[in-house]
Amino acid sequence: MHHHNDWYGHVRLLARYAGVPAGGAVPRLWGYLQHGWNVHNGFGANTPITPGMPRFVWSEAARRRGWAEGESGYHVIGAPWTYLLRMQPETPDTPRAGTIFYPFHGFEQQLVDGDHLALARQIALTESGPVTVCLYWLDYQDRRIRRSYERFGFRIVCHGYRGDKNRPGDADFLHRQLRELRRHTRVASNRLSTALLYGASVGCAIGVYGPEMTIQNPPAIYGGNARIRRLWPLLHQEHVPDALATDFAMEELGVNHTLNPAELAEVCGWSELLGGAYQPALAGTRGAT
Repeated sequence: MHHHNDWYGHVRLLARYAGVPAGGAVPRLWGYLQHGWNVHNGFGANTPITPGMPRFVWSEAARRRGWAEGESGYHVIGAPWTYLLRMQPETPDTPRAGTIFYPFHGFEQQLVDGDHLALARQIALTESGPVTVCLYWLDYQDRRIRRSYERFGFRIVCHGYRGDKNRPGDADFLHRQLRELRRHTRVASNRLSTALLYGASVGCAIGVYGPEMTIQNPPAIYGGNARIRRLWPLLHQEHVPDALATDFAMEELGVNHTLNPAELAEVCGWSELLGGAYQPALAGTRGAT
């Protein structure tokens, strides 16, 4: 199984939803699973994908971009996040306050150039309530970066370890993220990103603003942040209209493509493994219409 498949605990989350008992062995997913939102074909530009292998993507938008590049083998199943929401529906009385901000981040092979102190200063000028800043694990370990935000009194958190080829992502990564988003009224970032889609899907208002940060040596096919701004200009403002944010999140997360447990087990190739004896994490779930 490709190691990207279990970043953020994705495969384990899908397996639990499909009926694999908690704590059991994680079944192999034969193919490639989209691990985050992007403006490419659902996968990283440098991801070595074996021709003919299935590609499990979140949305029709990702499939269309792949088709435009002459690719095939796509299965639109919705984001793993949408399955987590079915397993953990929100309680109506959950208290919310303040903003959680996600500074744009790189990863182990491609770091980000940018001014965290300038970003922290603009956050302080823009947000009116308490602020939580969520940092990628590499940035969280950097005392200088944390200090840029702490000096303004912001609460600093990290959802955990994403994963790499030697170590899977933290199984509870998305669970932690869901808890944090549901305790805030608003989510913001200085780059349109996955976290904003997740926030909009659980009722957070969203905003995109702040000094731009750029990833080192980005693949030209992405088109940089300029392409993202050109494609979705109305999503780049301090306060994005709620209806616009929600519609965008529902489309890009593939909410209407979320499968029921038996359907997910079938498309992932787990039906025979489970022997037809499904024990779904969400009893009575029906396929999306």
